[in-house]
Amino acid sequence: MKPDGPPITPAGMAALRARYDHLLGTERPAIVEVVSWAAGNGDRSENGDYLYGRKRMREIDRELAFLARRMKFVRVVDPARQEDRSRAWFGATVTIADEDDNQRVLTLVGDDEQDAGKGLIGWSAPLARALRGAAVGDLRRVVLPGGEKEWEVLEIAYP
Repeated sequence: MKPDGPPITPAGMAALRARYDHLLGTERPAIVEVVSWAAGNGDRSENGDYLYGRKRMREIDRELAFLARRMKFVRVVDPARQEDRSRAWFGATVTIADEDDNQRVLTLVGDDEQDAGKGLIGWSAPLARALRGAAVGDLRRVVLPGGEKEWEVLEIAYP
């Protein structure tokens, strides 16, 4: 874990660990068993179970390697320990409104745990970068693919 790596919440790190453990402890052994069985059936060049199993095993190994590198690289930041709760920092849940008074509630999380449908915005996303350090009442301008948009910070909360 690097002290200057990209941030992730404890829940996000737990999700990465759970995915890693599931792949290593459940999916990979099941695929190894299928490949072993298929290899014993003779000709491997036209054996669909063998070919698909080997392909799936490579995919799992690639994802395991990615998850292992990612878990070493990220920095776990607990938003509940944020000292300056008057401003929007990592882990903050921010309520914003645009010029048309359309409100959105967003939580600033690590890039590995972003999910726009659930209101989880990655730390390096343009909107999250614009909201960093914002206080209630601040206006923040964001350049989006559809053009520039201005948002007002209405509320900031931490877990």
